[in-house]
Amino acid sequence: MEFFKLSSVVRENIKRLKPYEAKEIPCKIKLDANELPFSINIFDIVKDIKISLNRYPDPEAKTLRKTIAKKLKINYEKIVIGNGSDELIYYLIITFGQPVLYPTPTFAMYGVISDVLDIKKIECPLDENFDLDIERMEKLIINQKPHLIFLSSPNNPTGNTFSNEKILKIINLAKNNSCLVVVDEAYQPFCSKKGFLSFIKDYKNLVILRTLSKIGLAGLRVGYLIADEEIVKEINKVRLPYNVDSLSQYIAEKTLNSFYPKIQNYIKEIKKERSRLLKELSKIDKIKVYPSEANFILFKVKDADKISSQLIKRGIVLRNLSLIIEDALRVTVGTRQENDEFLKALREILKV
Repeated sequence: MEFFKLSSVVRENIKRLKPYEAKEIPCKIKLDANELPFSINIFDIVKDIKISLNRYPDPEAKTLRKTIAKKLKINYEKIVIGNGSDELIYYLIITFGQPVLYPTPTFAMYGVISDVLDIKKIECPLDENFDLDIERMEKLIINQKPHLIFLSSPNNPTGNTFSNEKILKIINLAKNNSCLVVVDEAYQPFCSKKGFLSFIKDYKNLVILRTLSKIGLAGLRVGYLIADEEIVKEINKVRLPYNVDSLSQYIAEKTLNSFYPKIQNYIKEIKKERSRLLKELSKIDKIKVYPSEANFILFKVKDADKISSQLIKRGIVLRNLSLIIEDALRVTVGTRQENDEFLKALREILKV
């Protein structure tokens, strides 16, 4: 007789969950994951990799932190490096607890990680323009007393930035209620606004998330967090030792020191293509296009599921968001050739 029952040792909240799936659909044109479309090889960045793999990586990623700090003109002790932003979001939630408040729709991992940790989450719908519903947010901060507020700006998947005035209102109210505000600036390099880095010195309750994933290094999984030293100190209590490997630290540091002008050129090209793609999509009567400050564009089209399937048959994959935004698709800005092929296919499907 077998007595072992796995279900008896699995946490109850885990039993209720479904695994988060980062689906990979094989297509010749991949416009679904907000990646930089230009190929970057390790040897484009460095010719000789001087790393001893028999040794553990620097547990504090000090060289990389100092490199980022120099670029941002801040103290490196305000920085934590993570295995992508996902790991840093996990550390924030596990360190500072519940409830967690965020607007919707937004980056899925705020809710996913809260569910995994069995942390109470509070979702506040955005308004009809995908901006913050400031009155509802303020009421939730006062009544629910969240420990953490996540604001993705530019927001994924809507592409817009939230108004600075509303974000500052939330930061100030959160400060008076002993709450941290995390401004996730994953897409800030593509944005016309400066972001909130300059406010770090004024607000002890402000945390900023950034990443190298969207600017060409998605394969390295390097994200970083900027905050007051006291916040960093608490996060480091839960951060796993050696959480970022030697190769990722080395390549990220070399990229920021010597390859970044090339990255900046890629970013300029994406912004240029974004403007063109927005203009061309806006000419199509059968779709509604939303402005974007990110490296992707959200649009609505009747029967989005069918349109998405037909694009896949033509070798083009977009992100189908119909489950969270009715009839919505999100297209990553690709190369000029990729964008042209996408536009041609979309027009053929819509018969316009």
